[in-house]
This record gives sequence, C-alpha cells and structure tokens, in this order.
Amino acid sequence: MDKAHLEIALQLAGWSQVALILGSLGIPHVLGWRDKLGALTTLLRQMFWVYSAYIWLTNLCFGLLSALGAALLLDGSPLAACVTGFILGYWLLRMVVQWLYFDISEIPMTRFNAAARWLLEGLFTALTVVYGLCFAHNMGWM
Repeated sequence: MDKAHLEIALQLAGWSQVALILGSLGIPHVLGWRDKLGALTTLLRQMFWVYSAYIWLTNLCFGLLSALGAALLLDGSPLAACVTGFILGYWLLRMVVQWLYFDISEIPMTRFNAAARWLLEGLFTALTVVYGLCFAHNMGWM
C-alpha cells in the first residue's frame, strides 16, 4: 500500500476511533455499571471509573491524532514508528483480550448485540491491520 492510501486509511481509522468512543458512552448504561459497581468499596469503584476514563481518553487521543495528524504519523521518523508501533500493540492486545479473555455470556445475544459484537471485533481487527501497515511503513519494511 502506498503512502497516500495509508494516509487515507489512517484518517479513517482515526475517525472510527472517535465514533467508537462516542458509542462507548452508552456502555455503562447498557451493562448496568452503576448498580453492579455499587457492591465495590468506594476506592475500587473510583479506580474503575478513572481507569475507564483513561481508556476512553486514550482512544480519543489516538483517534484525533490519526485523523488530524496522519501525515505526521507516516513521515518515517523514529517517533512516528514508535507511536504507530505503540498504537498497533494497543489494538492488537485489545483484540486478543476481546477474543480470549472477556466472558460475554451475560450479554443477551440479540440481533443488535450480535451485530455490535461483529462490528467491534471487525473494527479492532481493522485498526490492528492499519496501524501494523503504518508501523511497517515507518520501519521501511514496505
């Protein structure tokens, strides 16, 4: 894939991450976090919300950086390689966690939930591929 197409793919990946974080604002309600977290101590509940906010903010920053700074992330510099490599690792690990760790048995498999799962797993896979290609480009492997 040439640099121009990579830049477009990276911008799309960025806006997809922004869409992901907007959609994820509904997750606490859908999964009933307030009620389920009520049994935790105050500190654990606070830590859970802070960690969730950090993940949300990280996804937002990755999205905006990719959407608005795609050319900088593809300039072949060591910094661009480090950043795209880090984001690659982030999404690769997220994909592995989704498939091998999360127990989603408590989520009813309605058509909507099945479609949402398919979309999420497809997005995580696509993000891993896009950042993998960007990392390879920055490393001079393609």
